[in-house]
Amino acid sequence: MSGTVLIVEDDRRIAEWVKVYFERAGFSADVAHDGEAGLALARDMAPDLIILDLMLPRRDGVEVCRILRRESDVPIIMLTAREAHAERVVGLESGADDYVVKPFDPRELIARAQAVLRRVKDRVQQVLTRGHVTLNETTGIVTVDGEPVDLSQAQTALLSTFMRHPNQVLTREQLISLTFGDEFDGFDRAIDSQVARLRRQIGRDGRQPIQTVYGTGYRFAAEGE
Repeated sequence: MSGTVLIVEDDRRIAEWVKVYFERAGFSADVAHDGEAGLALARDMAPDLIILDLMLPRRDGVEVCRILRRESDVPIIMLTAREAHAERVVGLESGADDYVVKPFDPRELIARAQAVLRRVKDRVQQVLTRGHVTLNETTGIVTVDGEPVDLSQAQTALLSTFMRHPNQVLTREQLISLTFGDEFDGFDRAIDSQVARLRRQIGRDGRQPIQTVYGTGYRFAAEGE
């Protein structure tokens, strides 16, 4: 099995050691040494797998994992030097697919990585269809009347929230909580601009599934439901 791996680890010795083992296993590997750089590189290279240390400078691994999980389904294996059960739970709750406790055998890490990649490959695609809009949540591909639509990651996440709650009135606060959790940097009204951009992308021939419910919020009116 091959693919691209991003290793985010501040201990340079461990990072290079892990990189060498992945390359020996047939992977292409790159390294970042802090959370901020790791997040930027993950967005730039779109790796097949991320090895992410829990304790990182600038942004810790939990924060990086949560941000990445909102943006993609990239498999993430968390590395932690802590053996406490609570730390492993935090890593998994943040969206990690697996964890490995330091010190570890690099052969175990490679085996875990290959197992995670096999699970991702075999994952059944989750496809939502509401009226003339279809969203493949595995690939992030959105089509309207069968034609692909180019949405940002935030727009795709917002659309998923709407499509998972068809014909339900959602307040601004609910949209923010369901879509972005605690990571939304704007204020309540800032969601309006996100909704407006999404509406422009998915409206067709006078059909607009996202309706404004004045004084309350928005509703995704699903045709035939």
